[in-house]
Amino acid sequence: MFVRKRDGRQERVQFDKITARVSRLCYGLNPDHVDPVAITQKVISGVYGGVTTVQLDDLAAETAAYMTVTHPDYAILAARIAVSNLHKQTKKQWSQVVSDLYHYVNPRNGKLSPMIAKETYECVMRHKDEFDSAIVYDRDFNYQYFGFKTLERSYLLKLDGKIVERPQHMIMRVAVGIWGDDVERVLETYNLMSSKKFTHASPTLFNAGTPQAQLSSCFLVDMKDDSIDGIYDTLKTCAMISKMAGGIGLNIHRIRATGSYIAGTNGTSNGIVPMLRVFNNTARYVDQGGNKRPGAFAIYLEPWHADVFEFLDLRKNHGKEEIRARDLFLALWIPDLFMKRVEKNAEWTLMCPNECPGLADCYGEEFEALYEKYEKEGKGRKTIKAQKLWYAILEAQTETGNPFMLYKDACNRKSNQKNLGTIRSSNLCTEIIEYSAPDEVAVCNLASLALPQFVNEAEQQYDFKALHKVTQVVVRNLNRIIDVNHYPVKEAYNSNMRHRPIGLGVQGLADAFLLLRMPFESPEARELNKKIFETIYHAALTMSCQLAKEQGTYSTYEGSPVSQGILQYDMWNVKPSDLWDWESLKADIKQHGIRNSLLLAPMPTASTSQILGYNECFEPYTSNIYQRRVLAGEFQVVNPHLLKDLVNMGLWSDNMKNRMIAEGGSIQNIPNIPAETKALYKTVWEISQRTIVQMAADRGAFIDQSQSLNIHMRDPTMGKITSMHFTGWKLGLKTGMYYLRTQAAAQPIQFTVDQEKLRVMDTNVAKKALPVIPKTTAAPQPMAAVNSASNGIPTPSITPPPPSQVVSRPVASPVNPPPFKADIPEGDSPKALPVEPTEKPAPESIGSPALDGKKEGQTEDNEDDSKEREVDIYSEAVLACSIENPEACVMCSG
Repeated sequence: MFVRKRDGRQERVQFDKITARVSRLCYGLNPDHVDPVAITQKVISGVYGGVTTVQLDDLAAETAAYMTVTHPDYAILAARIAVSNLHKQTKKQWSQVVSDLYHYVNPRNGKLSPMIAKETYECVMRHKDEFDSAIVYDRDFNYQYFGFKTLERSYLLKLDGKIVERPQHMIMRVAVGIWGDDVERVLETYNLMSSKKFTHASPTLFNAGTPQAQLSSCFLVDMKDDSIDGIYDTLKTCAMISKMAGGIGLNIHRIRATGSYIAGTNGTSNGIVPMLRVFNNTARYVDQGGNKRPGAFAIYLEPWHADVFEFLDLRKNHGKEEIRARDLFLALWIPDLFMKRVEKNAEWTLMCPNECPGLADCYGEEFEALYEKYEKEGKGRKTIKAQKLWYAILEAQTETGNPFMLYKDACNRKSNQKNLGTIRSSNLCTEIIEYSAPDEVAVCNLASLALPQFVNEAEQQYDFKALHKVTQVVVRNLNRIIDVNHYPVKEAYNSNMRHRPIGLGVQGLADAFLLLRMPFESPEARELNKKIFETIYHAALTMSCQLAKEQGTYSTYEGSPVSQGILQYDMWNVKPSDLWDWESLKADIKQHGIRNSLLLAPMPTASTSQILGYNECFEPYTSNIYQRRVLAGEFQVVNPHLLKDLVNMGLWSDNMKNRMIAEGGSIQNIPNIPAETKALYKTVWEISQRTIVQMAADRGAFIDQSQSLNIHMRDPTMGKITSMHFTGWKLGLKTGMYYLRTQAAAQPIQFTVDQEKLRVMDTNVAKKALPVIPKTTAAPQPMAAVNSASNGIPTPSITPPPPSQVVSRPVASPVNPPPFKADIPEGDSPKALPVEPTEKPAPESIGSPALDGKKEGQTEDNEDDSKEREVDIYSEAVLACSIENPEACVMCSG
């Protein structure tokens, strides 16, 4: 059998040659655990006549990646094989690669089609010796396999479908795209990025140095006018932004409601739903940067709008197709007045912005006065109980994860752009809070700091000075991007040049905690969380002040809170620690001002954290074992920190892996794992959501935009979701919730796991067999069947009605639900909350529908029992409402 080499020659397949190549890449790995021969044997079994050496390397890398679950060193080996393979297919000298990209001729039409901007090409040619010699190709081997495959799939430039860039080339392209002929800044940026200290956002990595260098991530669009011209002008703006890889936040508060009079045609409006269907189809058609990412629009609406109920239904899986827009993301821009009315179960009036103008253009007391004036004048369309709308919101969130929840008054009161006017929306990912207007499209350029890179593991300390220093470099970079960026529409250019906002985020907070052996819920982790964001905010202001000394303040600086000596933590009534000298910084700012109106905006980092190999943004791990999907297939991945610990303790085995899969990625119920290890590796489903919200408020005092705060709730109920929302609102969060992620209380049996094997004694893992969790449904459980300690959010203890009283009905909102009180006092300051609920239901009041009727000793259901129980559980689900007997309705009782 023959193999085809890269130069076209054929050679007989040699087992020893493949083994030798894999062995050479095993340097520094544990020889007791990494076996090159085992990989070679699997590669040989997949060989066929005429296979290329490139394909052999791909197969070897995939094989090593599949074996990652046996030892973490296999992940390193997989990456090394893949990187080595790419290096053999690409040119080493970056200047030659740039020349090839610039002189590319499209084979279909024979025309010159440069992939690199002319100014970038000329700059590289001027400094090619310095740039070529500065690149350290060994740093490519620091990527993990899945991060490297992400780069290959979407980020590295290709010619005729063939990758021509290496990761180090991409980083140098980004550095030169930002700094051009400033060689010192280019090399500074290159070295920090290639050392994985930080990364710019995906659009910057995609487009820097290319002919259309659109480097911004976020665009906030205001509807130009409530007219055909205004709506379609706005639609074109969104299409142009999406074409250039921008995510969009669009507010539609001022679009008239269904049935509103149209003077021009003497007709009536169809409302927002048909219009949003058009935006939905545009998002599908115009993807971000030519199939790199699907187009993404988040639509913002205030809850007084008369079409709000139809808006909440847009993403639901059932209902007529012509009233659905499932590719849009939905968000509510919520005034405090609505939350107060919900809390008191008072009435809420729905209005049409055409008949009640100005509500979207004010906030706080001014909004409340205008809203109540319209109510007194009888201008509202319909008056309902506020809780009826509230339950419709919760129902939509339980089913679809949307709408996102942002608090209009907190966003405006605590914004450094409040002098510009009322802020009407956030962006696609809910972390950007910027002013937009018909003639201004707000823009934000993003980058994220890799927090684990600043952990000193030897001394078990966090290096705040290094974090401070790198933050300043990133701020200077982002400020520079504002000037060199290619803007898709002129309104975006106008806005960015006037206000110069940037968005600095983080990734790998959970990894930093793990490296320092801090459980996510520990007081030490909470303190580190605050100090990290205090450091980043101080460093960002320091550099922005320095830039103002060099280049002047941004145009609209005068009148802003910072110009009056008010920083973000002042607006939260929080006193910073003595880690940094804030008084000197305030004095500097008073004298010189700042260059950027906004600085911090912790974003989700979904793609870039995968590239660098860290957990997303500031979130805990969602599971300790999960699937990673790449073009080659799906791979099981274990939390690398946990895998390393279990290997070191001698506890890792196939049985342990299967047990973790059966436990849904949790280790809390696995015997023989020490308690301190279990505390370290709690997943987000096992961490009190009160802690998550409290930590968001703690760092919020140092975040002048907002943060993409996901909420994860196991076994959600109306009471728990409500309590979580009110907790966030009363703590003063700007973003109350990005996505609501939910999980059933008990998971279906993992049929990929041999259940019998889990019952076999494994001396390294278990002293006795553990019972298998029985299968249940994913429907939310009744409140009464849930321990209030779950998620850390208290819910009332209610004895469920007998099954005979529960009637399964279509989803409906409660007619007159009883009033409820949020469990903490109102106010903006992040006050400490008890981590555990103060009241726990008595054990006898907690039902266990998943176990009712189980025969003694039975560990698994037969199929009929399982189906019958699914029907029973669904009939008691929180979203079923018994109109005739509200006392028996689980939702209303909550």
